[in-house]
Amino acid sequence: MVRNLEHVLGFENGDNAVPSSSERISSADIVQSMSNYLSADETTAPSPDRLRSLSRSLKVLADPRRLLLLEMLVQGVQCNCDLGDALGMAPNLISHHMSVLREAGLVLAERDPLDARWVYYSVDPTALGELRDELGLFLDPSRIQPRRSTCGPRVAPIHMERQRS
Repeated sequence: MVRNLEHVLGFENGDNAVPSSSERISSADIVQSMSNYLSADETTAPSPDRLRSLSRSLKVLADPRRLLLLEMLVQGVQCNCDLGDALGMAPNLISHHMSVLREAGLVLAERDPLDARWVYYSVDPTALGELRDELGLFLDPSRIQPRRSTCGPRVAPIHMERQRS
């Protein structure tokens, strides 16, 4: 994908020269190259909708109490009293956090068929797996691409390296 853009811009083989007037590129060439560049990148770049969904899930999990509740549910089905006893949280606070986790689709709730006052919570394994996959794709280091700066004196691809202290 970067090679196509380098070719159109005349920077193949590390050549930093500006194309001569006989090699000038048309706006159609630029549009086509950018189209190729962007469409090739779509396979790895998450869509705005996917990013919004991932952002909502991460916001839900940003609360340490929700992480503790989710960790408890990973260990098996739990009711409010089990969660409250283990985490030292009030029942209304647990209900609030469980409601947020349920709205995010990460937790399932089921009322006891004999006494509807009792609610049992469990992790939705499908939703948890989808979140894991989405986060893994987003954080995949192989997605990092070198970029050619469009401003400043540098025309070579920029590779940022980690600073060691």
